[in-house]
Amino acid sequence: MMASHWSLSWRNRPAEEAALLNPAFCGELIARATKDYERIRAAAFPLPLSFVVLPLVLHPPTLAILPGRANTTFATWSADNEAILTELPDRTLRLRPISREALLFMTQHRALTVGADGLKLGEKPLRLTVKAAATTPDVDDIRRAASLIGRWFANQGAPVQILQTMGVTP
Repeated sequence: MMASHWSLSWRNRPAEEAALLNPAFCGELIARATKDYERIRAAAFPLPLSFVVLPLVLHPPTLAILPGRANTTFATWSADNEAILTELPDRTLRLRPISREALLFMTQHRALTVGADGLKLGEKPLRLTVKAAATTPDVDDIRRAASLIGRWFANQGAPVQILQTMGVTP
């Protein structure tokens, strides 16, 4: 039986994939969304929404069309960008193992906690305000977008409405 692509060790994966999709970086992106959602909504970040963070911010065409402000009307933005969002459900499914691995990594390191109400910053949250010593403008854009997603989702309706608007089945 052939091993699943996702069961390969990180050193056996393509270098670009290992760099972009590693659990620490992907976990940081989910933590950024969680932190800003919590700050705005004063509530836990709904777990189902954590699975669309990576497909939104790691896909360059989607990243390019994300709004600049968190008060952008979600339904209007989704309707205006329907063509690119048609691929989102498939991307969400393909990145689900990466999202799970990132969440597991972050909970094991107590940077996030998972409860019945969703994700919260853990006992040892990442210092997300500190700029990384080695970064690129592209990575900075991805980090900013993850924070924006948290604020944007906090300003919207119920998580199920957000997911349905993007065509993702909760």
